[in-house]
This record gives sequence, structure tokens and C-alpha cells, in this order.
Amino acid sequence: MPRIKSAKKRMRQTRARTTHNRSQRSQLRTAIKNARQAETPEARAAAVALAEQLVSRAGQKRIIHPNAAARIKSRLAKAAK
Repeated sequence: MPRIKSAKKRMRQTRARTTHNRSQRSQLRTAIKNARQAETPEARAAAVALAEQLVSRAGQKRIIHPNAAARIKSRLAKAAK
């Protein structure tokens, strides 16, 4: 356990960021899964659009690596065709 005030604050910040990032990553994975499992072409197009939006945002905010975001978006687009 940290004893220094700044270390305690850093621990609180890290815990809050970890919780937020974990929920964002979970939401992202669910959207990707829904895009891959969509049955009709209309549903798939909507699901892919949502997933690509979430992937782009996650890549920009460094929740996932930007190159990983590009790769995921590419694979989603390829699967949507």
C-alpha cells in the first residue's frame, strides 16, 4: 500500500481508469461479435458500422493499439462483403 499522498492519488486514478477501460473494451468486443454473427445483410451493415465506430474510438484513445484497430476494421469490412 502506498504511503505517499501522490502515490495514493495515482492508485485511485489507475483504478478508475482500469474500470472505465475494461467496460469500454467489453463493449467493443460485444459489438465486434454482434457484427460477425449478424444474419441479414441489413443487420450486418448496421452492426459493422457500429463496431467500426467503436473500434476507431478505442484506437484513438489507446484502449487498443491503433494498428490493431485498423486490422479489426479491415477484417470486419472484408467479412461484411
